[in-house]
Amino acid sequence: MKKNNLITPEGTRDLLFEECTARRKIETDLMELFKKRGYSEVITPLLEFYDVFGNYFEQEQMYKLTDAKGRLMVLRPDSTLPIIRLAETRLKDSPRPLKLCYNQTIYRANPKEIGVDDEIAQCGIEIIGGRGNNSGVLKLAVEAFEKISGDYRFEIGDCRLFDRLIREYKIDSVKGEQIRHLVETKNYSELSEMSIPGVFAELPKLFGGFATFEKAGELFKSDYLKEKLNLLKATYTELREFVKEDKITVDLGLTNVLGYYKGILFNGYTEGIGEPVLTGGRYKINNTFATGFAVNVNAAVLARLRNKNAE
Repeated sequence: MKKNNLITPEGTRDLLFEECTARRKIETDLMELFKKRGYSEVITPLLEFYDVFGNYFEQEQMYKLTDAKGRLMVLRPDSTLPIIRLAETRLKDSPRPLKLCYNQTIYRANPKEIGVDDEIAQCGIEIIGGRGNNSGVLKLAVEAFEKISGDYRFEIGDCRLFDRLIREYKIDSVKGEQIRHLVETKNYSELSEMSIPGVFAELPKLFGGFATFEKAGELFKSDYLKEKLNLLKATYTELREFVKEDKITVDLGLTNVLGYYKGILFNGYTEGIGEPVLTGGRYKINNTFATGFAVNVNAAVLARLRNKNAE
């Protein structure tokens, strides 16, 4: 007897009527914006070899299958890694910086109890090579958000701060990952109970406006940490030139969750949506440096409809 012929798999859902209209409008608006700013569209296969993602995603995070030769395949859980594969193969001789954009779907096997979509439509950009123009990418991210909702806020940080602290205090990788999770989730109580340097318990508290830089300066002792903090402060200052200060938050507890980020991180939120609508940052994959961001179109649709219903 068929049990599941009238339902969708957990983490997926059907879209109806105004949701479809909102999704197509957002995708069209974003892709038109990216192309207007000089980005060229690419589409990568939904089905990829496991090896493309194996260094950055746990097996449990991916939907897996095998091909006719018995090779392990996955439904892509990420758009950045395939685009870097493309940049290092068919586009390896293209002039840098290489400006690419995409509109495609990713699949992640999330824990079902957290209520997050497994099927996520994304529109995004990658600038591959070059010096990494943080303010330029952030300005485009702001433009993208304004296509979705005028009610937004940005959160910026730099994952090199946490990574450097782990090395400076010689914390092993297992304990480091435990600390990373507690910092990311701002679990002050468990951090304070661990036998670790006090700076880690303070890290998730370094959250707020411009005064956050002064507080961090008192905690960060090494020249390296002070240098990266000053670079982030400069980016924050540039961001204030085109975003109101009350829309920007500094979060020095942002960490390198995916494993390939190597610099600035930023998230974009809008009122009433519990997950980031936009995520991005500076990263290094293989020997390629790049900067990019992705809009979670699923979340953007909810934001668009919420704003429409509030009018």
